Amino acid sequence: MKEKTFYRNFFSIYVALVLQNVVTLSVNLADNIMLGAYSEAALSGVASVNQIQFVFQQLIMALGDGLVILGSQYWGKKQTDPMKKVAATAMQAGLCIALLLFVLVSLFPNQALHLFTTDSAITAQGVQYLWVIRFTYLFFAITQILLATLRTVEVVKIAFMLSVMTFFVNCGINYVLIFGNFGAPRLGTTGAAIGTLTARILECVVLIVYISRKEKKLHLKLSEYLHFDRTLAKDYFKLTTPMLFVQGLWGVNTALQTVILGHMTTAAIAANSAASTLFLMVKSTAVGASSTASVIIGKAVGEGDMAKVKRYSNRLQKLFLVIGICSGVFLFFLRIPVLSLYNLNPETMKMANTFLIILSIVDVGMSYQMPTNSGIIRGGGNAMFVVKMDLISIYLIVLPLSFFMAFVVKASPAVVVCCLNADQIFKCVPAFLESHYGNWVRQLTRE
Repeated sequence: MKEKTFYRNFFSIYVALVLQNVVTLSVNLADNIMLGAYSEAALSGVASVNQIQFVFQQLIMALGDGLVILGSQYWGKKQTDPMKKVAATAMQAGLCIALLLFVLVSLFPNQALHLFTTDSAITAQGVQYLWVIRFTYLFFAITQILLATLRTVEVVKIAFMLSVMTFFVNCGINYVLIFGNFGAPRLGTTGAAIGTLTARILECVVLIVYISRKEKKLHLKLSEYLHFDRTLAKDYFKLTTPMLFVQGLWGVNTALQTVILGHMTTAAIAANSAASTLFLMVKSTAVGASSTASVIIGKAVGEGDMAKVKRYSNRLQKLFLVIGICSGVFLFFLRIPVLSLYNLNPETMKMANTFLIILSIVDVGMSYQMPTNSGIIRGGGNAMFVVKMDLISIYLIVLPLSFFMAFVVKASPAVVVCCLNADQIFKCVPAFLESHYGNWVRQLTRE
């Protein structure tokens, strides 16, 4: 009976988080399709601004992950007062980052865009988009920290509902304002930014109304976000600072991977774009499993039942393997019908097909190691293990090996893609050893 309860609890959280991630990615995909139909310069300008957005979002996600890890342990102990204080600290940090970025891009918009492009037409389109989109930073930070707070008490369905609402609002406004449909002005990139800003404001307002009227586990109030607890803030930043550092470097790593493939062949760029869009969708299964495991393990650690923590860890890892095999097989068979939707030349089509076969194997390893490392081990309180492993694997192995194979050996793009994703396979070994034989459980809470 207890096993049934465990699986019911896991899938009730997991399904909502996976669907939320898929819908969020669908918003980005719809934006790209619409802007691509409007003009190539508009698409490139928005893509440049989104590089800034990506790093910002990684930092906010790190703040949310730290909140979930620490908050879940207090939830396991049924201590909601410290949870509120940790949530207040995370919110204050998120607002500071959002405000800092807002000021920087307001003062230096052209300089910010020149980090990614020197084309004046692309920069002009990017600045138009940035001038509106900068107002979303504040709303995004508030929404993501509040959703992370709810995740600590296993409330996740509202996140999926908000993502669905955002999808329809954003796509609807984009369709009207980008192209000037239904008598509206034809605004291009500015119209896309207005759509995103409207959706961000709406989701933030709806979430605040939901918390004030429906949320019954924490009873959050605005006044509680105005306080600062020095002791709990110290605990929170001790846990979260290394994660912020690594998440920021992850944004750099993503850009460098694009640079490596971008300097090989034109076909490699297009093939990678087509393959990575589908891979990101399927990757949602691993991301959702990681977030779910973090909540479940953190709560079990907070309860103080170490036998339960180990039991849950073993059950979860078996689930991760099943999820990985299923998603890998799904990606393998989905690649052909999805690629048929693209108008690619034969060489690019063949390369994209090869990339997706490689990524379907990568997905199996990733679906095990990511939730085990970031969900179980990091969720159990040992964030530094994951930080060290990521730094070593990405910056001492993956990137040097990929640069060497691409520019010295002049290997094929398929071999380089294998190198760029090799860490998803070999990180399975330390994940297994640490989770089964290591001392990864950390009690982060205070009495």
